[in-house]
Amino acid sequence: MINKTISFAKAVCCCCCHCFGLIRRRCQRLEPTVNNNNNLSQGLLLGDDSDVQACPKRSLDILNSRLENGMTCKQFAVKETHNLVLSKDKDGNKMINEYIRVCKIGSGAYGKVALYRSSVSGNDYAMKAFHKPQLLKRQVAGSETAMTDVLCEVLIMKMLEHPNIVNLIEVIDDPESEHLYIVLEYVEDKWIFLGSGPACGLGEETARRYLRDIVSGLMYLHGHNIIHGDINHDNLLITRHGTVKIADFNVSQAFEDDNDELVRVPGTPVFTAPECIVGPTYHGKASDTWAVGIILYCMILGEYPFLGGALLDTQDRIVKDDIVLPNDMNPLLKNLIEGLLVKDPRLRMTLSEVAEHSWVIGDEGPIPEYLCWCQR
Repeated sequence: MINKTISFAKAVCCCCCHCFGLIRRRCQRLEPTVNNNNNLSQGLLLGDDSDVQACPKRSLDILNSRLENGMTCKQFAVKETHNLVLSKDKDGNKMINEYIRVCKIGSGAYGKVALYRSSVSGNDYAMKAFHKPQLLKRQVAGSETAMTDVLCEVLIMKMLEHPNIVNLIEVIDDPESEHLYIVLEYVEDKWIFLGSGPACGLGEETARRYLRDIVSGLMYLHGHNIIHGDINHDNLLITRHGTVKIADFNVSQAFEDDNDELVRVPGTPVFTAPECIVGPTYHGKASDTWAVGIILYCMILGEYPFLGGALLDTQDRIVKDDIVLPNDMNPLLKNLIEGLLVKDPRLRMTLSEVAEHSWVIGDEGPIPEYLCWCQR
């Protein structure tokens, strides 16, 4: 049974539009951050060419092409380290290169996440650890392996920089080691609410502020031809100052031009759009937008709208049940939630429409436009 507990963890990072593949002429061409000898998409992580062919070629090729041609939003390249040093500090704490382990944070789909502190700067970071042989053995879709997902996550995060997207700091990938480590910005504070019902909701002011951040970050992703694929409460991290950061790109996909039609079913079941359940293909932007509607519903009412007692029951409710909202809900908010949770993706609100909605604008005005580095 899907847990009704909703927890918004909090971690970190940095809206522009259209730099990857949409308006290449406006992109700043940087020196490629991946060289031929240590290309994460080839020998180190995937082995030989046959492994590469087993990957989701479309998304992987798009990402590699963008990165190798300097199509990146980052002002500064992600640090790449190909030498792994395992040791201990004077107190016996585990060290990975300059980073001292503090405590475990949690476990992701493919690896463990722990808090590490830099012995050089004293700054805290979240570090994901992956076991490469296990990733290569784990089948995720047909002949594809989990290695592909992790590889695509790394490539995507090497390119992105936005205030509402978690920032990748360093990739540690030693060809002599079976482990891959990615170092991310870390935010200490967490916000958690337990239970269900309106009493556990966030209130309109907080929900509006969070939604604006989510929409800003997701519009940036879509504008750069990236589908997140798993927008859910665990992947929306909140800083101590209340800024939402979108995290975890391990099922994200890239697309070219305006063709965001995808095959692989995304993300977390209770956040999955109805068209992803009933059809062989779906459009990634619209499915991400549906998940935003589920998030908004949860933030306001403190519970999931289509949660059943088992997976098939939940899917059946997502496809068939109408959204039910309290009669005394703010009419503007009710209109927004209903517009986001339209079953037909062709009739569903777009993120641009959400950004211009009266409830979202509120007293704060339009969502600020972010000029990313590729457009400066």
